[in-house]
Amino acid sequence: MPPRPFLLPAAAAAGVLLLSGCASVTERESAASRAVERFEAALRSGQTERACAVLAPGTVEELEDSAKTSCAAALSDAEVPAGGAVERVDVYGRQARVVLRHDTLFLSTFRDGWRITAAGCEPRTGGLPYTCEVKGE
Repeated sequence: MPPRPFLLPAAAAAGVLLLSGCASVTERESAASRAVERFEAALRSGQTERACAVLAPGTVEELEDSAKTSCAAALSDAEVPAGGAVERVDVYGRQARVVLRHDTLFLSTFRDGWRITAAGCEPRTGGLPYTCEVKGE
């Protein structure tokens, strides 16, 4: 009996997932949450250079360009609220949203792990995008 046509693509996709070492959703959620916790801890302890190290490259560039200063100086002037405890993590492929008690952050995956693309974000009404204190282009 020849293989069924739909089984070959499914088997190939499964093989790609196994070979690519994709982490489970829970593992990716945990990794995104840890990145946010590192950012929050660094920011709250005044270690803005360490907080900048968790930001995505485009976010660092946008922050420096708009503030006309270093990332660390711009981040210390930014009004990013103390986020509090993690309430929810949503992972969508290479993107994530981490909702804290008093803040929402967005992340993307890079070769070295999750990086924050936006912080100090508040939802807007009417289905409009979030407004964010710190964001990349």
